[in-house]
Amino acid sequence: MLNAGSRRVPGWLKLLSSLCLLLCLVGETGAKRVPKIPRCPTTCSCTKDSAFCVDTKTIPKSFPPGIISLTMVNAAFTTIPEGAFSHLHLLQFLFIENNDIQALSKHTFRGLKSLTHLSLSNNNLQLLPRELFKYFDILTDLDLRGNSFRCDCKIKWLVDWMEKSNTSVPAIYCASPFEFQGRRIHDLTPRDFNCISADFAVYETFPFQSVSVESYEFNDDQFVAFAQPDTGFCTLFVWDHVEMVFRMYHNITSRSAVYCKPVVINNTLYMVVAQLFGGSHIYKWEEDPQRFVKIQDIDTTRVKKPNFVETFQLDDEWYFAVADSSKAGSTSIYRWNSNGFYSHQSLHPWHRDTHVEFLDVEGKQRLILSSASQPPVVYQWNRSLRQFAFHSQITETADVQMVKHFWVRKVLYLCLTRFIGDSKILRWEGQRYVEIQTLPSRGSMAVYPFIVGPRQYLLLGSDFSFSRVYLWDDLTQRFQLFQELNMRAPRAFSLVSVDNKDILLAASFKGNTLAYQHLIVDLSAK
Repeated sequence: MLNAGSRRVPGWLKLLSSLCLLLCLVGETGAKRVPKIPRCPTTCSCTKDSAFCVDTKTIPKSFPPGIISLTMVNAAFTTIPEGAFSHLHLLQFLFIENNDIQALSKHTFRGLKSLTHLSLSNNNLQLLPRELFKYFDILTDLDLRGNSFRCDCKIKWLVDWMEKSNTSVPAIYCASPFEFQGRRIHDLTPRDFNCISADFAVYETFPFQSVSVESYEFNDDQFVAFAQPDTGFCTLFVWDHVEMVFRMYHNITSRSAVYCKPVVINNTLYMVVAQLFGGSHIYKWEEDPQRFVKIQDIDTTRVKKPNFVETFQLDDEWYFAVADSSKAGSTSIYRWNSNGFYSHQSLHPWHRDTHVEFLDVEGKQRLILSSASQPPVVYQWNRSLRQFAFHSQITETADVQMVKHFWVRKVLYLCLTRFIGDSKILRWEGQRYVEIQTLPSRGSMAVYPFIVGPRQYLLLGSDFSFSRVYLWDDLTQRFQLFQELNMRAPRAFSLVSVDNKDILLAASFKGNTLAYQHLIVDLSAK
């Protein structure tokens, strides 16, 4: 029985109601998924396919769809960051003109693979980051006019790019530096830029102090020998061609070595070990077993306080000279005679010599002795007497710790380094040495001229400040300061070139001994 108020609802009506409810829900869900069309930014005017923006503070994050051309003028920003236009991947024309844009990221235009026209005209750009146009595959027109480009190494890549690219670029000009001012960048070539520089970077640190360093080759290996003041040893390292470092090889036990000088004669290695106490000695290397054997002593009545050892050849015979820095000793020369070195000549007695330099001047062999008590003295080899004879004094400059020579385009130069006062560069002019330059060198006891590739360097050590590397300038025929190195009380230097590396070794009296690598730096690649 049904109640009087009850009515049966037909089944078809129930089905119709459910269907209507379902359609309404689907309609609401579908309406939520319809994306909103981005509006034109308030600082821009937009058409169907272009946008023109004025006084905008930042690059808008969104534009109406279909934008293929964008113009920005009088922008209120000076830099454009990485990927600033990556959301406009359909863009074909981009005009960033009449602004104060000063800097771009090298990835500013990343994602714009459809771009065919780009204008950066009338901004304040002095340089463009390398690979700025890396992402442009079909760029046909590029306008860079009206910028203040600095034509140095940082723009060399643009010269390269314009030379190789098919993109049309209207004429642009250099605003600086002075030598390029007003020149068309199109007229420049990569050869106009001197962008290859160098740097000395610490390569290896040896945890000991040293007062001498000498490099030498023996049995096709590269070695260095250090005299260590703390242990008194001569310590030998060999270059490891696998690990690309110097590794410990051998010690010559001694009491107070101040100089360890290797010399290879007839494929046999000898080491002159100059000591402050207990006399100086000569050692010979034996292969089986591998060891140094002392073969002779150096006369202690002549050499009392050795400071430096120089080896050289004269008339196919080997010699070495020991600079004696005592008040009672004498700088002495020893000559090789089939199985040992024997006393040959005494020079410059009682003058506290600190260094000996051998050089050949116009076919005449000379020794220059530096002294703490008088100006440097020159001795010349007398072939008939087979002796060195006094020749001259170089200059009235006293307190010269070391004299080293070098050649530039067949011209001979000397560097006289001083502990107090300026060091001096002298040039040989046929009959005498003429001073051409002074270098500040407070606390300098070591100087080292050396060549890496086409570069002539001079390293001037210092006990009281940074040691300074100078680079020879062909234009001025002077040394220019190149780099400062932080080393403590350097006493000697040596250059080793091995496995395509140029390693500069620095013996330090008060700190770790250091090895620097000479690195070639392409300034245009930065």
